[in-house]
Amino acid sequence: MGSWGGAEREVRSLSDPNSGVAYAPHRPDAATTRVGKAVRRARERSAVRGYRAAAAAISRVPVRLSLPLGRAVFVGSYFAWPKKRQIILSNASQVLGLPAGDRRVRHLARRIYGTYAQFIIELMRLPSLPHDEPLRLVKSDVGGRDGDSFIALFERLRAEGRGLIAVSAHIGSIDLLAGAFALRGLPTYGLADDSAYPELFEEMNAQRRRWKIEVIPWRNLRRVFKALREPAILGLVVDWGYRSDGVPVRLFGDWTTLPAGPAMLAAKTGAAIVPVVCRRMEDGTYEALHYEPIEVSDSTPAELQRATQQIATAIEDMIATAPEQWYIFKPIWPQAQAEKDELGARMAQLADPG
Repeated sequence: MGSWGGAEREVRSLSDPNSGVAYAPHRPDAATTRVGKAVRRARERSAVRGYRAAAAAISRVPVRLSLPLGRAVFVGSYFAWPKKRQIILSNASQVLGLPAGDRRVRHLARRIYGTYAQFIIELMRLPSLPHDEPLRLVKSDVGGRDGDSFIALFERLRAEGRGLIAVSAHIGSIDLLAGAFALRGLPTYGLADDSAYPELFEEMNAQRRRWKIEVIPWRNLRRVFKALREPAILGLVVDWGYRSDGVPVRLFGDWTTLPAGPAMLAAKTGAAIVPVVCRRMEDGTYEALHYEPIEVSDSTPAELQRATQQIATAIEDMIATAPEQWYIFKPIWPQAQAEKDELGARMAQLADPG
């Protein structure tokens, strides 16, 4: 029996570089020489010092001044960084179903940079605000598409001895959503990559610990299983960029892939997958919404694909509702038609294995 992109290996070892869970596209290549390691270390320290200095400055400047300045800087980078601009234009083109050169696509791309600037500035201001700020900013206990509240849903699963895998995309603020639930006493964990800039990773986690969120490094598979069997909430984002060895899904009418990790973890632990989103509203608060739980009965390729497609369908709805809040700077769809055809062929083979 086949498997999706080494899905079985994802559960056995998150350090597998071909695994959709292990893959973190923002991670730099590992330095092997003494000079390379020294350069990387200096870069990491510079990033931490820069972040601390920027956060300290922003916390002292009124939002009415810092926000327009931040937007101007980020939108300026849209014009100054052609490679990233082309990625954002390509993703926005797919979402709108229009050519990348269309003015509406270019307008959306610039709005994405502007809303991302707002997110970064607000994130940097949080350490200077009261530790319970997520409770004020996130509308509490918003009901989901199934009419149930997230807290009630988790309590039902916990009574059954089952964990909850909260999946999302780079939309709005997942950190604030996790903080809002953790501060209400719900055991909340986040799965994240800690190898790109370890010191900056730790700097960000200091804020998360203030909110009672524990972040599990992506290598620590034992801790992931322990959290889900606690049972607890495990949060992760799935839109880290296209990987040819992921699970084929349809997203905005075209083939791409998502990692098999969430579905495989659900199959192995009995946890339910719940897509969640936390969008920023015009008044500066955030509205949380969750989708219908996704159950995974086993780890066969067909079942993993079905569950992952349901995740993709929810992600598409999240993005379509507020595309300007989707800030991912990695290619989400394969660029070559041959790759798309290959994904379609894999799905056809699954439907007719004979």
